[in-house]
Amino acid sequence: MSEQETNARLAAVLERYEATIGLEVQLEANTRSKAYCGCANVYGATPNTRVCPVCTGQPGALPVPNRGVFEKALRIALALGCEIAEVVHFDRKNYFYPDLPKGYQITQHMTPLGRGGELRFPAERYAEEAAGRVEIERVHLEEDTAKSVHDGEDSLIDFNRAGVPLLEVVTEPCIHDPVVAYYYLLAFRDILLWIDASDCNMEEGSLRVDTNVSVAPRGDGELGTKVEVKNLNSFKGVRQALEYEIVRQAELLDGGGRVVQETRHWDAARGVTLAGRVKEGSMDYRYFPEPDIPPLAVPREWVAEIEAGMPELPQQARERLHAAGLSGYDAWVLVDDRERLAYYEAVVAVGAPAKPAANWVNGDLAALLKEDKRGFGDCPLPPDQLGELVGLLEAGTINTKTAKKVLIAAYNGEGAPKTIVEERGLGQISDEGAVRELVAGVLAEHPQKVEAYRNGKTALSKFFVGQVMKISRGKADPRLVNELVGELLEG
Repeated sequence: MSEQETNARLAAVLERYEATIGLEVQLEANTRSKAYCGCANVYGATPNTRVCPVCTGQPGALPVPNRGVFEKALRIALALGCEIAEVVHFDRKNYFYPDLPKGYQITQHMTPLGRGGELRFPAERYAEEAAGRVEIERVHLEEDTAKSVHDGEDSLIDFNRAGVPLLEVVTEPCIHDPVVAYYYLLAFRDILLWIDASDCNMEEGSLRVDTNVSVAPRGDGELGTKVEVKNLNSFKGVRQALEYEIVRQAELLDGGGRVVQETRHWDAARGVTLAGRVKEGSMDYRYFPEPDIPPLAVPREWVAEIEAGMPELPQQARERLHAAGLSGYDAWVLVDDRERLAYYEAVVAVGAPAKPAANWVNGDLAALLKEDKRGFGDCPLPPDQLGELVGLLEAGTINTKTAKKVLIAAYNGEGAPKTIVEERGLGQISDEGAVRELVAGVLAEHPQKVEAYRNGKTALSKFFVGQVMKISRGKADPRLVNELVGELLEG
């Protein structure tokens, strides 16, 4: 089914049903060691080499909470405006699975580190103003399981991942459109990267998303039966799975069927969700307090210290850039890449106007770097040189065509822009008398075309401008050329 057909089916369903969506984002914190032991938190190490009695659940081994994990979780909770708990407790979430060596996970069921909060973001990626808002239910600490590896008829376990710090952020069931869910995830990922909480690498499993979705007739006032969808390894997959599941549940109800509370898995290749298992309730996990970790106080002075050290958040940066005169699109592109943003701000810091600087950073320079397979952190052109180039263009010393040539030369290490312009005689002819003389000469050479222009063929003005630019080898000020061509033809 095409994307257009899918959208049409979804739109028809949402006219009659209201979807209710909640998201659970699980992210591996990028700490040096695991959550409750000193084993290295390293992805890709030789299987079962980053393990110890604590993370493999050996009898008598005692967990010790990692301060760094708390700090990462606090950064997330503060960025989302959560209320920070004064005392946190740990609990055991009990269930059996081969990749869970202890037979339980250490989590925070009763007293999460952060409660409440919200994330505001543009509902459309390049919108000029923020339009989306998602309420946050909780931010809490967990630990990851080991990793199952299926090799033909054999199933193997790599315990390196067991005990890796896992932070979970749960939204309220307040989302009613898969598009909003998609943009929430993009905005949340930006925050995680900016505050250095996780590398957010979904391919390596350091960021995972589970969704809960239900549908109910519009105006019914009741929530439908909740279905959890797992196995989502991309934000696009989250959006597609939600779209599919909303339509599936609605069509099931239309046919007189009943939605079952269950866990389903997203099959990206087929574009469908598949039934997994009947969903457990919280009672099935037999939560009880973790006896090996006492309640821990969260000092207010420590919270204040972390809050004071928080960087500017992505949406704040977008709003600041927009206030400086940039479009929503320019702000999104710059904020999406912190190295690009840092480069841009260094260009502006040397005096380049905001909008022209953004045009060159997001346009010609970005294209050169893409061709070279480089990022802005590895850009061979120093920011002050791009600022110098923008300054020459804004002052009228060179025109846009020449500026593009100078950019390439400076990028390739052939000198600073001002030096290149001076040594190669690329300066723009901006003297009105000199340009007037060039225009007058071109008009004198083409009297028949001048007559044709004056008889109504006004499009010929472009011909005269082109001739002047050709004679000046592209160095005449185009704005002045256009102005004087019009003046002399009408004179």
